[in-house]
Amino acid sequence: MTAAFAASALVAGPPAPRTRPWPLPLGLTGLIVPVSLAVLLEVLAVSGLWQHRLVPTPSAVAAELALLWHSGELISHTLATLARVATGFAIGTAAATALGILTGTQPLVFRLLDPTVQALRAIPSIAWVPLFVLWLGIFEASKVALIALGAFFPVYLALATTLPRTDRGLIELGRAFGMGKLALTVKILLPAALPAWTTGVRGGLGLAWMFVVAAELMGASEGLGYLLTDGQQAGRPQLILAAIVLFAILGKLTDAIAAALLGRTLVWQDCA
Repeated sequence: MTAAFAASALVAGPPAPRTRPWPLPLGLTGLIVPVSLAVLLEVLAVSGLWQHRLVPTPSAVAAELALLWHSGELISHTLATLARVATGFAIGTAAATALGILTGTQPLVFRLLDPTVQALRAIPSIAWVPLFVLWLGIFEASKVALIALGAFFPVYLALATTLPRTDRGLIELGRAFGMGKLALTVKILLPAALPAWTTGVRGGLGLAWMFVVAAELMGASEGLGYLLTDGQQAGRPQLILAAIVLFAILGKLTDAIAAALLGRTLVWQDCA
């Protein structure tokens, strides 16, 4: 019996090492680095090792955020920016999805349109500002159009490059079952490209937040981009950093929401 027990122990291998549980919830782990940096900068400023005249301390930025909150400006500017990002992102994603499916499933259309789209993708966001102002004015239309342009390219690129690379075996299998072009696209090509599409959507959302800054520099009277301009003109670096912190928080929150919602579309992969 002793020999049999030893043999079974050798087969099973040594017991797995016990790992201590992480003391913080996973959602709070990402706060360790920014909170530590904020505490370090505050300590350096209080000790006099860091001159904070042009780069304000985290406490000064927090005080500026509290001032904006009590005045009601924080809510109004945040909602204005969120509305622009949501509208532009929705328009850009819808247009990119439609054009990406068209170019990704039609080789002739891909050869005709993709070089132009790729050339437009290389143009910096700020270069579109004077053209959109000339075409659409300085009001909401030009701002939404610029944000939509930023959200467009990652989504289009994900579909236009993934759809032509779909496993040929799946396509031949669909044809063997008598599927036409529309059925192949809906039942095989699009599900195969769904993971790349979700990645492109998250990339488009990130660029939408980047483009909204350039958009709100076009004569905006409200929004977080307006706070950046106001802080620069008034010589208030704490207001500029407060707006940057808000951009970071909102961008991270919206990305987390998008990741959670889009992750539900990929549940079928776990069941495959």
